Amino acid sequence: MRCALAVACVLPVARGAGQGVPSRLADTTFWRLVNEYSEPWGTFRSENFVSNETSLQWVIPELTRRVAPGGVYLGVAPDQNFTYVAAVRPSIAFIVDIRHQNAMEHLMYKTLFELSKDRAEFLARLFARAPLQGVDTTSTAEQLFEALAKQPADSARYRDNLRAIVTRLTDVHKFALSDSERVSLGCVYGAFFSQGPDLTYNYSSECRNPGPYGYGYGGGAMGPGPGGGMGRFGFRMPTYQGMIVETDSAGTNWSYLGSESRFRTLKSMQERNLIVPLTGNFAGPRTLRAVGDWVRARGARVTTFYVSNVEQYLFQQGDEAQRFYENVATLPIDSTSTFVRSFAGGRFLSADTLLMLRPQSPNGRSLQLTSSIAETLRAQREGRLGSWTAVIGVSRQ
Repeated sequence: MRCALAVACVLPVARGAGQGVPSRLADTTFWRLVNEYSEPWGTFRSENFVSNETSLQWVIPELTRRVAPGGVYLGVAPDQNFTYVAAVRPSIAFIVDIRHQNAMEHLMYKTLFELSKDRAEFLARLFARAPLQGVDTTSTAEQLFEALAKQPADSARYRDNLRAIVTRLTDVHKFALSDSERVSLGCVYGAFFSQGPDLTYNYSSECRNPGPYGYGYGGGAMGPGPGGGMGRFGFRMPTYQGMIVETDSAGTNWSYLGSESRFRTLKSMQERNLIVPLTGNFAGPRTLRAVGDWVRARGARVTTFYVSNVEQYLFQQGDEAQRFYENVATLPIDSTSTFVRSFAGGRFLSADTLLMLRPQSPNGRSLQLTSSIAETLRAQREGRLGSWTAVIGVSRQ
């Protein structure tokens, strides 16, 4: 079934909709998708090593009530996707970002999940520390970070771990990494090594500002304090640690490191090549449409699409918002298919919209919102979606 331009493919709800999605992708298939479905690399004003969306968990209870497990997940940016994936439990996830470095960051994470038996080992590897002491699989995220703080970063472990990451990708999985991709992996892992769990969204690595010791060390920041400190909006950016220990409105930690079971969900998907990082523009001609064709051919549905605030930027770039919604309209969806987006404030909102938006996490200014994909596309077809503020108007908390 092909869909007419800008008319959503709203298919019947199918519980366990991903039954046609394979339970595992071969290494060759995974790498072919990464390369053939990607588009030319683009740039963004920050490197986005970690999220700054402190309220990202607030929509999860409603999202899990609305979206059944087994669908297909689409997302953007780095590891905040893991928290959503662990919650909605899709059959496969595709992460699309215009920055190729984001794909390299996901390959780093893939390897660390595969090499680590539990959350404690994962954190120790991620930050190049000695094994954590006094914790086990029942430990909270806070307890894991307390144990991590007692282990200093180790440059020898950094070098050994980076070598293990590249070796696993190239020798075990047989992924043909280019020289520039190997450099990018060193930059990404170097950011986590140098900044530790204080790494923030606005840290700028030596990929942009080469350090004196070569790639993987040093780097700079776009503001005072560790990892960049103050953001452009005048408040302190959350750290990696801060994002992991965040909760929803009821105090439940849905983070992918909040429990061993959620970590194991991600580890299993990574081991089976079911989290696929792609380089692409949401408004581009290839990536989203290719993913949609792949999903449709397997009788599956895209049930969750985490777009962060990408739409905000698309509305500032000519007709890119229009082209994005045309791309989304080609995806196979059903009545439960949901956008998840982030909103950090803005002018010209209607009084009704302002009244709708309630504060969420006290640790930041962003709000996490959802909307039906089908209803959003309907609003776009009817000419009611001409701006980012209009998108917020059709969203809900």
